[in-house]
Amino acid sequence: MKEALLYEKLPNKDVRCHLCAHHCLISEGKRGICRVRENRNGVLWTLVYGQPIARHIDPIEKKPLFHFYPGSVSYSIATAGCNFRCLWCQNWEISQLSPKQNLIRGKEVSPDEIVAAARQSGCASIAYTYTEPTIFFEYSYDIARLAQGVGLANVYVTNGYMSKDMLEMFSPYLDGADVDLKSFREETYQRYIGGRLQPVLDNLRQMKKLGIWLEVTTLIIPGVNDSSEELKDIAGFIADGLGSDTPWHLSRFFPAYKMKAPVTPLTTLERAKEIGLKAGLHYVYEGNIANSEKMSTYCPDCGRLLIRRSGFSVLENFIQDGRCPDCKVQIAGVGMSEKVC
Repeated sequence: MKEALLYEKLPNKDVRCHLCAHHCLISEGKRGICRVRENRNGVLWTLVYGQPIARHIDPIEKKPLFHFYPGSVSYSIATAGCNFRCLWCQNWEISQLSPKQNLIRGKEVSPDEIVAAARQSGCASIAYTYTEPTIFFEYSYDIARLAQGVGLANVYVTNGYMSKDMLEMFSPYLDGADVDLKSFREETYQRYIGGRLQPVLDNLRQMKKLGIWLEVTTLIIPGVNDSSEELKDIAGFIADGLGSDTPWHLSRFFPAYKMKAPVTPLTTLERAKEIGLKAGLHYVYEGNIANSEKMSTYCPDCGRLLIRRSGFSVLENFIQDGRCPDCKVQIAGVGMSEKVC
């Protein structure tokens, strides 16, 4: 175990956790909503430090991050636990622990060992992903500082529900993030997710101000967040609040965990993409589908094919010095012309 960061001690051995937007009040002997931070005798401990439950080498496109060193691979890690309760969670076996369930622990791995493994694997970055990385903040924080020192980038795949204090503390080491904007309705966050919308929107704006490369993903679920009105709200927020160069990933839903809604029709993804483009977004992608054209990158000015993808693989990258080779318009992103594929 390791003593947690970002909490305050209160009378009667209570503690207030300030890691995420829940700001849990935790009595002695109890855990927070994430179920991986425990109050023991008035001291808050993280129970997952150095305990990765998953370690894989993934294409950066799998995060999905399409405008962050495209074609590179990322050393991807997670621990057990989450601060959300999404009914459609696709990694529920390791994220959705019951209150009585013992922690799912992996083999103990130090931050130095994670960074060494990432370098030996030829990765350009370390991704904190699969479960919500905010809940293993102390571990990712120590890893990220070491990674930055040896030239590795750090990326979060996150629900965006961290606290302002956590984001400010981690931001000097965070290069990119894909944030799940799951809905644009407060009632949806409360009913299906176990959180609130506003902290996610606030953190997205703050990440943009801090200079962190941002991409946004929305899993479109029939009957939950697929109305044209809500999709227009999401697209408008991204375009106006984050900028038209912010990529928006539209992900196709397949039944998972406790959610039994039907599979998202392809026509819904197409409608959502049109809404995004009409809102002024330059890069809108359809995901969880077989059509590689929907996942390739095109110049927003002249329409030229710039990055040809098949699944999560980059087959061709025509970007030159960060620009379209034909019309010379600047293509938004980080390391966009790196020929790593």
